[in-house]
Amino acid sequence: MQYITSVIIWAGIVLLILIWLPLLFVSRIFDRDPTRYRTGLLFRKLGLAITRINPNWQVSIDGHENIDDRNPYVVVSNHLSNADIPVISILPWEMKWVAKKELFSIPMLGWMMKLAGDIPVDRKSSSKSISVFKNCKFYLDQNVSVMFFPEGTRSRTGKLNRFASGAFDLAIREKKPVLPLVLDGTQGCLPKQSWKFQPDVYVKLKVLDPIETAKLEPEDSPELLKTVRDAIVSQLSEWRQVPVSEVDATFRN
Repeated sequence: MQYITSVIIWAGIVLLILIWLPLLFVSRIFDRDPTRYRTGLLFRKLGLAITRINPNWQVSIDGHENIDDRNPYVVVSNHLSNADIPVISILPWEMKWVAKKELFSIPMLGWMMKLAGDIPVDRKSSSKSISVFKNCKFYLDQNVSVMFFPEGTRSRTGKLNRFASGAFDLAIREKKPVLPLVLDGTQGCLPKQSWKFQPDVYVKLKVLDPIETAKLEPEDSPELLKTVRDAIVSQLSEWRQVPVSEVDATFRN
């Protein structure tokens, strides 16, 4: 039964993509904003539509009511599954996503990411990080938030992996607040290396309090990273009702 359900859901997702792609093309043509804000926001609505057609997912969102994405923020989230992306896209904001460049080469998905103005990053080239920071700065200066997965890749165990410092260096340099997101349950939506959607999955997404950086200096980046990561670990520990050691992949006795 789950095989048939998954086939139907994937068919629905493909249909949505086929509908959304020409809509994004049209939006991009008439979107004169250099940040492509409206086009990006339309792209995020695709994530909302994908979650709506999946009867297996129950999604609970908390803490987003008083957030203005034009504030703007450097948004960071833990990363558990490919399902994280449509779930986070339920948030009623536009954020330019910093994503591995390989995604931009995928037909249709990559085209839509380019149309939306998302930011490719080459993990194999440290020198390319300068252009990523320049793109992020451009959007932040135009009051558009940017979004990072500081773990870099999905967690294989469900535990929180080490964070890269890039998002936190950027936030301090540009004096923009960091907005942490915490996800749980998406690891059960679509397990890695599987195409079958799992039944009866309950997903939680919580927007934590923003962390200001106006008074921080570059040397404070490690402490800012730790503060944000500890907040995410604490929330995961609370949700799962287990000790921090069972949700933190870096925990050492």
